[in-house]
Amino acid sequence: MELKRVVVTGLGAITPLGNDVQTTWENALAGKSGAGPVTHFDASLFKTQFACEVKGFDPSTLFDRKEMRKFDRYAQLAIYAAKEAMENSGLELDKENLDRIGVIFSAGIGGIRTFEDEVGEYYLNKEKGPRFNPFFIPKMIADIAAGHISMIYGLRGPNYATVSACASSTNAIVDAFNLIRLGKASAIVTGGAEATISASAVGGFNAMHALSTRNDNPQGASRPFSASRDGFVIGEGGAALILEELEHAIARGATIYAEVAGGGMSADAHHITASHPEGLGAKLVMRNALEDAEMRPEDIDYINVHGTSTPVGDISEAKAILDVFGEHSYNLNISSTKSMTGHLLGAAGAVEAMFSILAIRDQIVPPTINHEEGDDDPEIDYRLNFTFNKAQKRQIRAALSNTFGFGGHNASVILKQYIK
Repeated sequence: MELKRVVVTGLGAITPLGNDVQTTWENALAGKSGAGPVTHFDASLFKTQFACEVKGFDPSTLFDRKEMRKFDRYAQLAIYAAKEAMENSGLELDKENLDRIGVIFSAGIGGIRTFEDEVGEYYLNKEKGPRFNPFFIPKMIADIAAGHISMIYGLRGPNYATVSACASSTNAIVDAFNLIRLGKASAIVTGGAEATISASAVGGFNAMHALSTRNDNPQGASRPFSASRDGFVIGEGGAALILEELEHAIARGATIYAEVAGGGMSADAHHITASHPEGLGAKLVMRNALEDAEMRPEDIDYINVHGTSTPVGDISEAKAILDVFGEHSYNLNISSTKSMTGHLLGAAGAVEAMFSILAIRDQIVPPTINHEEGDDDPEIDYRLNFTFNKAQKRQIRAALSNTFGFGGHNASVILKQYIK
């Protein structure tokens, strides 16, 4: 069977760096941090009191007051990003077969704020008997953003969510890619959203010692590949990509950002939260992605790494890159955009795939910020180019984006320049 080629024809985003794709990208290239004090709840008694929040988002621009009751914040962010991507793609839905357009849109957790509010309210007032919002369950579930996007646009193709913790939206992109190249759909809205800046999420991650506690310097807290890193910075937001079968895109005169070359998946089979110390799963997923794309390590110019700023994870990923790419590792540009956006959990892969696509379009690598002179970890090889602190112009033919999730879930996607 001849597989169809798949391209990216639309992008949408709402992130801690901006409420659209262009603003997010400009701030990433400028090396800006989206971190600041938590405003979504009173974090004064928590070990971590800062996060990378979305700023100035007004859901009333999307929904009327009655409708807003139906959507958790994560779904609101998903719909917002999908709207920009759909508009950006130029798809004219009245001219399309909507049975052939799907939605695969993910979250790692989903409506945790809804769950927290509803259950908290029940325990505060349980003597009055159980009183729950009738939208409680559909607001909370991790697949509901995909459902809402399909209903808003009338898209009747494949529709579901992938849930693999922080690899969720990369898995969504890979699934969308596979369905289109197998001829099961003409186009798919894919990506992810997350809104977990809540007391229960921050408290839970604090209990695991996973979050940075650098409360005196939030914007400098996410520092991947630096010796002084002390955990990730939690973030929120979302990104959406329109993936489309190449001939379908050409026929309607679509703008093509990049081509999806291949995707890989693997498991660490090691630990519920920690990555394998030697990066075994990370090596396997990158090799799987290269094999799927029929590419050599030398064909990759940029890696947007998982790079969460955790003590074990950064070391294991750097080791995995050296093992997979060999001497070519030193010709790569590597960056962790989580140093600026924070860690968007289930939405991370979509945002970082978007950054990889824009890096290819503009031939520039966004930086890994917050690395200071002398702050080197003896277990990390600094002959690798981590693109510290400043964006770098270079030829980028292809980029690989890595995401690794709790449970040992790994997913990578390769994007490349579209050539006719």
